[in-house]
Amino acid sequence: MRSMLSALAALAITAFPAFSQTVAFVTNIKGDVALDGVPRPALLAEVAKGQKIVVSRDSAMSVMYAATGKEYVLKGPGEFVVRDTEIVAPSGMPPLVRNTEWRTSYKALENAAQTSAASVRMRSIAPARGAPPVMIFPTAGRVATLQPTLRWRADASAGAVEVAIYVPGEEKPVHTAVAADGSYRMPVSLKADTDYVWTIAASGQELGSGRFRTLGAEALQKLDVHRPAERSEFSDRLLFAVMLAEMGAQQEARDAWTRLSLERADLPELASLAK
Repeated sequence: MRSMLSALAALAITAFPAFSQTVAFVTNIKGDVALDGVPRPALLAEVAKGQKIVVSRDSAMSVMYAATGKEYVLKGPGEFVVRDTEIVAPSGMPPLVRNTEWRTSYKALENAAQTSAASVRMRSIAPARGAPPVMIFPTAGRVATLQPTLRWRADASAGAVEVAIYVPGEEKPVHTAVAADGSYRMPVSLKADTDYVWTIAASGQELGSGRFRTLGAEALQKLDVHRPAERSEFSDRLLFAVMLAEMGAQQEARDAWTRLSLERADLPELASLAK
């Protein structure tokens, strides 16, 4: 969890020096905003005690305190000052305050400024060219559900395929089915914290295989508690994507960031995280 938050913060703070009194981070931004005179702080940028935020008319920025989970929504026109546990407005409308439970997941943010941005820049390396993979999800890492929807390229075969899921080293499959149209949702629950291999085949010939591991029961329960609704606040959905990535559910995190990037084309950081 700490490594992913550090990487995200490294992406966000490349335009700012490291601060010794970081208290919060940017969870949403729209329009013309400046942090200590520097325009357009990045999404997830660190915010330090004593910094000044200027928000222009028809613009807004949300800032969440790591220790309390309180999110301050700053709307322009206005000037704001960051204090230890709150943001005040010497001029303009006072910020709106929203209580959240995200503080339980972001204690590691205090150390994020020490992490090099190099690990995040690796995301921008172009993938090798070639035919798209047959298997789409899940193919690596962990999954945040015990009933995943398996996805593959629908054009990988002329019609229906045989789907089989195994525990590595066991000959008898855990589940088999015939499916079409490139997806199949598991009708039975898998075991938590367990490795699985799944394959698709047509006419007895294997077309592809994928491997994944389910998250542990405690992690799954935590995700269920924090899982936002489709129309939840943008910052809730953003931070849930961060949580997925920190727990190792990288593919699901990228899917979440992709959806957010389509919603907010004005935030290029999201497209970078979705790669």
